[in-house]
Amino acid sequence: MEMEDQMESQKRRGISKDELISERTGSLGCVGWFIVILSAIFTICLFPFTIWFCLKIVQEYERAVIFRLGRITDRKAKGPGIFFVLPCTDSFVKVDLRTVSFDIPPQEILTKDSVTVCVDGVVYFRVSDPIASVANVSNADFSTRLLAQTTLRNVLGTKNLAELLSDREGIAHGMQSSLDEATDDWGIKVERVEIKDVKLPVQLQRAMAAEAEAAREARAKVIAAEGEMNASRALKEASLVIAESPSALQLRYLQTLNTIAAEKNSTIIFPLPMDVISHFMKK
Repeated sequence: MEMEDQMESQKRRGISKDELISERTGSLGCVGWFIVILSAIFTICLFPFTIWFCLKIVQEYERAVIFRLGRITDRKAKGPGIFFVLPCTDSFVKVDLRTVSFDIPPQEILTKDSVTVCVDGVVYFRVSDPIASVANVSNADFSTRLLAQTTLRNVLGTKNLAELLSDREGIAHGMQSSLDEATDDWGIKVERVEIKDVKLPVQLQRAMAAEAEAAREARAKVIAAEGEMNASRALKEASLVIAESPSALQLRYLQTLNTIAAEKNSTIIFPLPMDVISHFMKK
């Protein structure tokens, strides 16, 4: 916290972070240099034995931040490979540069339209500045996890339920920008944020299902009514054609007989012209 306050005050005066780190890694003082020289003499005198304590190795995906008498020795982290430290005066912290992913625990959130939902997500981040991740925050990984939970609640609290269900990608980008800006002083780069699942209350699910079913039934009734209207118009046009040409009715009889005969049934139909029936009805 002290270094963060110093960095903020230095930023107000126009001094960059690198200049601040350079200021903090300044001279060790007379007593400090005396202890360092004494440690170097001790290392040289007991060289066959102290070599095992002086040489350290870090992997390709790791960096080492070296502290000499409590001060950072250089503005650049050491590694990968072999590096040299002085016994008794130097200590180092290994920092993993690989991308880390973690699940945001399910958070119960009250949306803008007063609907309670349970949302979880996943965050991908990595260490971009090893020195800042060690010197500016006590536990960068744990701090980023807590910040992701609070950011998820703050961002989703400004959205309504419809936006939450339809605009997950936009919400994820907004969370990533907010997290990346907040963790920049910690040396953390947030690469990706994704919303995994949105769990609705059971009663709300039933209400939404009933609403969707009612909407589907309404659309089905409208489509059926439109179909009946179109069919009635087609039948009207067909009746007008048959009325203009009486031979068309005989052709329709023959087509019906052909359809019935193709089904291999025992039904026998004798078509009787309507003009014959009308002749008997007149009598």
